[in-house]
Amino acid sequence: MQGGYYWSTGRRKTSVARVRLKPNGSGHVHVNGRPLAEYFVREMDQKRATSALRLNADKQTFDVFVNVRGGGMAGQAGAVRLGIARALVKVDKDTYYSDLKDAGFLTRDSR
Repeated sequence: MQGGYYWSTGRRKTSVARVRLKPNGSGHVHVNGRPLAEYFVREMDQKRATSALRLNADKQTFDVFVNVRGGGMAGQAGAVRLGIARALVKVDKDTYYSDLKDAGFLTRDSR
């Protein structure tokens, strides 16, 4: 953990997402400096990007800050999901790993 944040990277297709996760936050998600709903206009992309957080919503709240580049919106949402999942595992492997692995959120789609 650096400066109170857990850092991770997610990739999908040509998209790369750098994720900072702050424990004990208020649940805000910002992508490229904008709120999630403003950056990912389609609801499907919003759900895909935050699915790892929603899977574990009962355990702890986080603030998430993401910088994402490259690819289209669907690829970027997938990269954000992988980055968030990897950051959650860094927070507490015993708590999050098995649920995220079973859901397939820790698997890199290399296509």
